[in-house]
Amino acid sequence: MEGLPLQTLFHFPPILQSPSSKRWRDCQFASLTVKRLPRRGLLKASGFNTILLCVSPVFAAPIPEVKDEPPVIRTLKLDSGVRIQEIIEGEGPKAEEGDVVEINYVCRRSNGYFVHSTVDQFSGESSPVILPLDENGIIKGLKEVLIGMKAGGKRRALIPPSVGYINENLKPVPEEFGPRRSLFAHANEPLIFEVQLLKVL
Repeated sequence: MEGLPLQTLFHFPPILQSPSSKRWRDCQFASLTVKRLPRRGLLKASGFNTILLCVSPVFAAPIPEVKDEPPVIRTLKLDSGVRIQEIIEGEGPKAEEGDVVEINYVCRRSNGYFVHSTVDQFSGESSPVILPLDENGIIKGLKEVLIGMKAGGKRRALIPPSVGYINENLKPVPEEFGPRRSLFAHANEPLIFEVQLLKVL
């Protein structure tokens, strides 16, 4: 695309149009009048082709890299009212009803307040618990969470009180007096368990 003549851009006073004239030599500073032009016209006159921005990758803006989106965690709702989220799917043997399992867990109230954990929050040391997967030794809601899990897996679950601590003989129960009292004080409300299945024994 051809540029426009320079005369169309600027209007020079007559004394500047002929450098060989005497008036040119006598004039030291002369003002020149600038005409207003649309931005597109100015770009065309300077030889700048806007089509290059669309055609040539050299002039185009770099395309940002698309990062992998985090996986969507789906929630499974059981008939008992337990809601389960699969955080990590294990690769070991699958737990079935009647098995004995070794787990780590964190228990919280539904508002997020901490109740008890087998993992020390400061040192990171864990004290796993061993539980039988039957209704007489473990709360029903947690048994439903563990059945079908593979060793090495981790699940988060919301357990309603109807399948929670309906009596004080059901496990898991903290050995310390304070956490045990706190747990049973909130036994009539939904509890959140984050469970990691370490082994199927």
